[in-house]
Amino acid sequence: MAEGLFNRRDILAYFIVAAIGASLQLVAGSVFQDWFQFSYQQALLAGYIIAFFAGFYLTKLFAFNAKNSAKTKREAVKFTLVSIVSCLITVYGSSLLYDFSISKFHILTVVIPFSVKTVNLNKLIAHTTGMGLSFVSNYVLHKTFTFHNTGFYEKLKRLLNL
Repeated sequence: MAEGLFNRRDILAYFIVAAIGASLQLVAGSVFQDWFQFSYQQALLAGYIIAFFAGFYLTKLFAFNAKNSAKTKREAVKFTLVSIVSCLITVYGSSLLYDFSISKFHILTVVIPFSVKTVNLNKLIAHTTGMGLSFVSNYVLHKTFTFHNTGFYEKLKRLLNL
């Protein structure tokens, strides 16, 4: 089972897809905080939502051999359920880590060389850690649930009378 769950090809493909999503989250979160004065938690959530849409299509196309699957609707529902768990880990986990870091340490900032952009290292480290925890959760759940026929979708449809 471990060989099937943690095979190199799927981990590498998913890591590349997740890196694109993480980059979208970081850039969007930074833009929302700087330009639109979103709070840290609001910016995390907005960035996550933007990365969610790109993530589904990229994951379907490049990870877990699901691009030829005729079950896109079912995979989208399951992807959304997994993403809700991931969102909670990313947004609230990062937020809790950030709050902890500023209560125990002082706020660390750096200016990106050759720019005027100031980066709050506490936020960056908390967000990156939250995304890392979310990555592990997502990989396992997408591999074993979202892009795998579990019978869950049929049960959900019966429950909702669809």
